[in-house]
Amino acid sequence: MTPVTEIDNTATTTENPVDLQLQDRIATITIGTGQRFNALGLADWQALERACAVMTADESLNGVVIRGRGGNFCAGSDLREWGNATAQDVDGTFAQMERTMQAIEQLPMPTMAVIETIAAGAGCQLALACDVQISGESAKIGMPVSRLGILVPPAFAARLAERIGPSRAKDLLFSDRMLPAPDAAAMGLISTVVPDEDLDRTLKETLTGWNTVSAASLRTAKSAVNAALKQLTEQSRHTAVALRATDRVEFPQRVGAFLGRHKR
Repeated sequence: MTPVTEIDNTATTTENPVDLQLQDRIATITIGTGQRFNALGLADWQALERACAVMTADESLNGVVIRGRGGNFCAGSDLREWGNATAQDVDGTFAQMERTMQAIEQLPMPTMAVIETIAAGAGCQLALACDVQISGESAKIGMPVSRLGILVPPAFAARLAERIGPSRAKDLLFSDRMLPAPDAAAMGLISTVVPDEDLDRTLKETLTGWNTVSAASLRTAKSAVNAALKQLTEQSRHTAVALRATDRVEFPQRVGAFLGRHKR
């Protein structure tokens, strides 16, 4: 397998925003720098897609874990990149985000998102792109994108609707609210909620279970479920980036206002 150090990441941070580690047939990707709730820039989304290519080639893996650095999951894309960006630049970032989500969905082995504190916007999509999610009970998840004038792509909407149905997906997008993890689990948006202090223990127990069964059985089970859902999911994935990503009038104003309130 390609060493972790060969996964190039061009983001200039003191922490690698996409850090891949291997242990006991499990790959763990830690995202973000621990700052700004682990919001990811374009280069980070690209690096995460490249990491998926590395993991796909490793037939020894029984599973992949994606979690955030420093007690947070992911607040989506780093809005600082969009302060002076053109509409086409933002559209390109959304196209890259969707390529990354699909790369995660297409990993042949089981994938798990470990949600702490917040999974918002593209961070919510990242969690839903994984097969299962384990969340601390104090975490929140949602798609509060309309406040910024973001136009939800079909694939983003589909990931919500596939889990909680069209009415609940629309209600969540219309209301722009973040769901407490227990509420999200009750409606099927995420798979497991545990007390915050039990998160790592439950994760370890789950991964131990994955490592005690046949890797071929794990991969075949995932493939079989995905094949059964293909007719439902395929069309939305193909049209994911066909639409523009933002309201051309309101998005610059709303992002500018957001950045003005959150200067660091």
